[in-house]
Amino acid sequence: MTPPSNKTDSLEALRERLRNFVRERDWDQFHSPKNLAMAMIVEAAELVEHFQWMTEQESKDLTPEKLAQVEHEIADTFVYLLRISEVLGVDIIQAANRKIDLNALKYPVEKARGRNTKYTEFE
Repeated sequence: MTPPSNKTDSLEALRERLRNFVRERDWDQFHSPKNLAMAMIVEAAELVEHFQWMTEQESKDLTPEKLAQVEHEIADTFVYLLRISEVLGVDIIQAANRKIDLNALKYPVEKARGRNTKYTEFE
C-alpha cells in the first residue's frame, strides 16, 4: 500500500473536507445515522447495478467509461460510510482492525484457506 503523497490524501484530511462540505450547506440537520445508513445503501445498490448481469470476467474488465461510473459509486458509498462513522464517533480504522482481528479468529488459515465456507460450517 502506498502512503499518502501529501496531507490532502489522508483520511483525516478527507474527514475535515467532508465536515466543511456538510457545514457549509447546513446538512448536519439531515445526517442522522439512520438517514446516512439508508443513503449509503442506496449508493451501494447503485454500485451493484453496474455489475448486474455481467460475467465474472466482464466485472474485472471494465471499460474506462464504466470504471469512471463505478468509481463515483464507490466514492459515494465511502463518503456516507465515513460520515456515519463521524456522526457516531466511531474510529473507522480502529473498528476495521478490530473486525479483522475477530474475523481472523472465526476464519483460521488452516480451516479457511481457499474456501468460501462460512465459519459456522467449518468441521
